[in-house]
Amino acid sequence: MNPLLAVNDPSLNPTATVWTYLIYLAISLALTVWVARTLKKNGRIFLVDSFLGNEALADSVNHLLVVGFYLINVGFVSLALKYGDRAVDTQTSVEILSSKVGVVLVVLGLMHFFNLFVFAKLRRRATHKPVPPPLPPMARAMA
Repeated sequence: MNPLLAVNDPSLNPTATVWTYLIYLAISLALTVWVARTLKKNGRIFLVDSFLGNEALADSVNHLLVVGFYLINVGFVSLALKYGDRAVDTQTSVEILSSKVGVVLVVLGLMHFFNLFVFAKLRRRATHKPVPPPLPPMARAMA
């Protein structure tokens, strides 16, 4: 990968670049939809447990998480489209697709683990039983 921002060079094959972009968008958006659906379906149980059985609240939070997940990932995929090299042939197309889709997968994974971390903390806080304060001392030391 040479430049961080793609360079407009009329000698490059624009058809290969357009096809690379279209394939990148199709793969990235399909992965985003698959991960979002998987997280929504399997995350519901975790959220219901985190919110102490309040299913309405868990479903509402689950839906909001999916909407935010879509917004962040589709925005990232759109912004990342213009960065990197331009495809000039099949080999560079595959290399660019591999790099771009790999970055999308890493971002999806990081977002997933961040959400797990946050909800694990929420669950711990919700299930934490308060400890009574310690008893006052029975005697005082004479000074």
